[in-house]
Amino acid sequence: MGKVTGFMEYERLAETYETPEKRKQHYREFVMHLSDEEARIQGARCMDCGIPFCNNGCPVNNIIPDFNDLVFRQDWRGAIDVLHSTNNFPEFTGRICPAPCEAACTLNINADAVGIKSIEHAIIDKAWENGWVTPQPPLRPSGKKVAVVGSGPAGLAAAQQLARAGHAVTVFEKNSRIGGLLRYGIPDFKLEKTHIDRRMEQMKSEGVVFKTGVYIGKGGLPKGVASDAKRTIDPEQIKAEFDAVVLAGGSETPRDLPAPGRELDGVYFALEFLPQQNRVVAGDKVKGQILAAGKHVVVIGGGDTGSDCVGTSNRQGAKSVTQFELLPQPPETENKTLTWPYWPLKLRTSSSHEEGCQRDWSITTKEFRGANGKVKSIVTARVEWQKDAKTGQMKMVEVPGSEKEIPADLVFLAMGFVNPVGSALDAFGVDKDPRGNAKAATDGAGCYKTNVDKVFAAGDMRRGQSLVVWAIREGRQCARAVDEFLMGSSLLPR
Repeated sequence: MGKVTGFMEYERLAETYETPEKRKQHYREFVMHLSDEEARIQGARCMDCGIPFCNNGCPVNNIIPDFNDLVFRQDWRGAIDVLHSTNNFPEFTGRICPAPCEAACTLNINADAVGIKSIEHAIIDKAWENGWVTPQPPLRPSGKKVAVVGSGPAGLAAAQQLARAGHAVTVFEKNSRIGGLLRYGIPDFKLEKTHIDRRMEQMKSEGVVFKTGVYIGKGGLPKGVASDAKRTIDPEQIKAEFDAVVLAGGSETPRDLPAPGRELDGVYFALEFLPQQNRVVAGDKVKGQILAAGKHVVVIGGGDTGSDCVGTSNRQGAKSVTQFELLPQPPETENKTLTWPYWPLKLRTSSSHEEGCQRDWSITTKEFRGANGKVKSIVTARVEWQKDAKTGQMKMVEVPGSEKEIPADLVFLAMGFVNPVGSALDAFGVDKDPRGNAKAATDGAGCYKTNVDKVFAAGDMRRGQSLVVWAIREGRQCARAVDEFLMGSSLLPR
């Protein structure tokens, strides 16, 4: 514990941002990490609790009090070693994680939580600046070959852990660049892709082989799923060539909105829009790019993906941006006595919202209206959520007389994702759970193993749509399960 009275003496200090008007002019990151002294003071706020709830609140179980203390003592090299012991990619989570660890912070009961995410961000940036992030090749090869299908955070975490255990790992990605959701789903202004590129170089030095533009499966991909695969490989060939296979693709089937007029030009899934801009920022030419410039944009869905559509639309020069959410508006402040240490329901305003967006809640979309085949407006209505007298479940009831038509030249559906691309799981013969995800347990004998011999599943493909930090956790745990399967035991951490 750095300073016994630190949590009483120092206030939480947030990272600084560029002003909205400045950052809307570019697609670079605009959050500045804490200085050494600012991070030291924030580390001093950690109470070193007898039971560190932050550790359990963090999906990868970061050893948070330890690295807070090390930062307070300015032992940055020790801090990155502690951070890397549980998290392969803190440069990702330090930028885009919603920080459930902070919700679980004991100080959060009656004060502002320790700025754990900002400290993590500062640690990993300093580590890269000082050349402390180096390859960790295995001492000896195992003679085993593992295929990892999907290069998002789960696939990358699994691949790195398995390579360090001595296995020959090949990562297959259907797109032309490695990164999955990190590369194509998250805008550059939240996560610049150089962070992925330098991790790739580290992993290559550790023995990982990356193969892009390759789709492992059968049949085509559904509408709304990004891919520029140049060739397809049958899963039977993969199973024959490798000793184990990890399915780590994303939950990529988007939730649709089958309202009248859905077929109009100008109504798109969010991941038909966002990857295009990421490709343009990367230097690609995108034919017929979806652009928001000069248009009235409506985003349907109030989560992170919807927020990313807001930020990207503003940068493209949208005339107006409106975001709707079907659920009621959350309270501005959570009831801490009711929710702590769990993730609370409260109103969250992202940096993209601050750049310009009209938001509304309890809104349902009844119809898309257009002219000459193009969307021009949407018809909405306000709803109330009432408890059904018979079932006790909440049901949606339209408020009479609340119907409204608003202009909409471009509509993005950002209502989440329902399951992985079905053709991939079907091609491998993997059993699915009731939600359409790969069926695999996470405890007991054979954890993360599917019903198919030597085929494992991890990340969103197994658990459904979730956070990057959960994907990293599952990738690490799945790697240990694969290592045990191949070698009979494993020294990899869970």
